[in-house]
Amino acid sequence: MNSKAIQKREVVSPDEIINSETHTPARVWVGRAGVSYRTSTALELRRDHAAAVDAVHAELNLIQDLGADFVRMFGLFEVSTAAMSKAEHLSRPDCGRRLNVDAKDLLWKRCPRGAGMQVVIGDGLSATAVAAQVPMLLPLLLDTAVNHGWQVGQPFVVRHCRVGVLNDIGEHLDPQVVVLLIGERPGLATAESLSAYLAYRPRSGDTDARRNLISNIHSAGVPHEEAVERILSLAGQLRDQQRSGVAVKEVWSRAGQTCRIR
Repeated sequence: MNSKAIQKREVVSPDEIINSETHTPARVWVGRAGVSYRTSTALELRRDHAAAVDAVHAELNLIQDLGADFVRMFGLFEVSTAAMSKAEHLSRPDCGRRLNVDAKDLLWKRCPRGAGMQVVIGDGLSATAVAAQVPMLLPLLLDTAVNHGWQVGQPFVVRHCRVGVLNDIGEHLDPQVVVLLIGERPGLATAESLSAYLAYRPRSGDTDARRNLISNIHSAGVPHEEAVERILSLAGQLRDQQRSGVAVKEVWSRAGQTCRIR
């Protein structure tokens, strides 16, 4: 081979390695042992994969995960979707998008209709995320919403929940804006990430194109205070424009700067 064709290998400095590691949770510069990961890297991958699997299969327990005082303070109660078990929830996403008959009856009895904002908590694909984020996020969200003049409905919890359950909630309670706080699909970076899905007057047949999303709410992602600011700012946009989904681009202010999320 012509020596001119041989590319000189660039050497990465320690400062570059440290700088890149502070900007991403991805496993960069992990090194290798022969053709394999180092033992420490392999063990970390197995640990984080196990945490993700546990989070997906975990069942939400209101008292144990959120605390009896917390449940009592916010009057939280639990309903379920048409998925009869965790296994069915994972294998039949369509069942997780529909409330069961008992849930619909209970919502009629416990929740006011026509609220400005209806906050719902769903286990989704990570009950671990709900247990980790909701105790701090929910009080801040509800208090700030009321202070901003929102008429907030009675919050409740949906077991074996998928995002599409927003449609049934909209049909039965007819709020202006529904905010669904739901556990995200866990990854190897964290199993504690929560999403907030928002929809304006959701109805049967609505797809993800009619919903907006604020994701990565966790300690190493979007902090609770910022998440609440963004949720309420976006909810206000949906209410003002009387629509939600791809037609609405999130705009919010942070430290005097206007941020646009596309």
